[in-house]
Amino acid sequence: MTAPRSSTPRKVLGRLSLPERTYVADALRTETVGGVLLLAAAVTALIWANIPALHDSYESLSHFHFGPAALGLHLSVAHWAADGLLAVFFFVAGIELKRELVAGDLRDPKAAALPVAAALCGMAVPALVYTLTNLTGGGSLGGWAVPTATDIAFALAVLAVIGTSLPSALRAFLLTLAVVDDLFAILIIAVFFTGSIDFAALGGAVVGLAVFWLLLRKGVRGWYVYVPLALVIWGLMYNSGIHATIAGVAMGLMLRCHRHEGEAHSPGEQVEHLVRPLSAGLAVPLFALFSAGVVVSGGALGDVFTKPETLGVVLGLVVGKAVGIFGGTWLTARFTRASLSEDLAWADVAAVATLAGIGFTVSLLIGELAFDGDAVLTDEVKAAVLTGSLVAATLATVLLKVRNAKYRRLCEAEERDEDADGIPDVYEEDDPAYHLRMAAIYESKAAEHRRIAEEKAAERRAVAQVPGGAGDQDGRPA
Repeated sequence: MTAPRSSTPRKVLGRLSLPERTYVADALRTETVGGVLLLAAAVTALIWANIPALHDSYESLSHFHFGPAALGLHLSVAHWAADGLLAVFFFVAGIELKRELVAGDLRDPKAAALPVAAALCGMAVPALVYTLTNLTGGGSLGGWAVPTATDIAFALAVLAVIGTSLPSALRAFLLTLAVVDDLFAILIIAVFFTGSIDFAALGGAVVGLAVFWLLLRKGVRGWYVYVPLALVIWGLMYNSGIHATIAGVAMGLMLRCHRHEGEAHSPGEQVEHLVRPLSAGLAVPLFALFSAGVVVSGGALGDVFTKPETLGVVLGLVVGKAVGIFGGTWLTARFTRASLSEDLAWADVAAVATLAGIGFTVSLLIGELAFDGDAVLTDEVKAAVLTGSLVAATLATVLLKVRNAKYRRLCEAEERDEDADGIPDVYEEDDPAYHLRMAAIYESKAAEHRRIAEEKAAERRAVAQVPGGAGDQDGRPA
């Protein structure tokens, strides 16, 4: 006989396990700092490009070329930022994805169904919104992928700026969404934005990746081995015609992210811990500095809402992302008979879905690839990405602020550690030892209060024994 199935419904966006919560907190802390730097870089780029006295210097620096021409790497500064520095960002994304697949939420198909479905719907619906807008308005369909990406760092920067206390389950949901989002963005870049392929260079890159994998499996250590090899792989991948950031993803996916016996951290976790600050604090902000510098004027902003290509991007980010992620989450919960965590409401999912409409880094990259050769339309699409992200951030701010008092209470409950053992109390409620510790703490407090009560009572008796009562006037208390 088979055991009866549990009648307890699975919870959507329930409490994270303690290890997962710790990992998410560490990852988001770095991404939040990087997001603030990203925001500062974007603002700097806009100011630099729009002040007439500084505009020429911005253009000159962006288009300044350097690098070995013999290796096909004589690139502009902006090109180095997009193809070189973003490879570091996608390397970290590859490690994140690998970790999610082997040790995180994505390793369990039932748990993975929700963020994967939400991410897929959150990419499909914006692409559909863009396509319908441009079919109706007679615009180019080439930018359909621009509004499909979510920028986790920028989203977290918005959370940091507005000061909302988003519960860890919602933050983890946003992070997992972004990881899955990055995976499909990588596939989109590889499949739809690859022109002619140099098979010799591609073959060299594949051989380099094979050597990289073999060295990892043999347990070879030392950055002086892997960094030069990674640069060779990146250069070959760039010259193959496939976007060079794919090399970063491939190497990230090869790292081992499960722990062997006796290991405090897996190699993937160690490398990610070292490289993530470089990605979030340097690579992505520098990319933003040389990609977000579009000339903004009243007429240009007006064109964002009148041209089908740019309007499609704005509507895709603001409407498509929110509808897609919320709809994907609701449908998954509905058809898997899962129930939303009792601590949250569907309004919270809607707020996070709106926040995911901030598509900056990857959206700007895809915009450059989609309209390569049309500098005017590329800049207009970049302005649309900035506009759509700003509108999404504003709407999300309003929705999150409405619920912030509840979020603050949830966060306080998540952080409470009354027995001071370094583990939040909510993770110890099923542990008898925890309740014994708490009983001892309360008994100690009770004993202290009894002692104080006895002392106060003794003081009152001493006062009462003084003739007339100390401080009494005419037999009445002073």
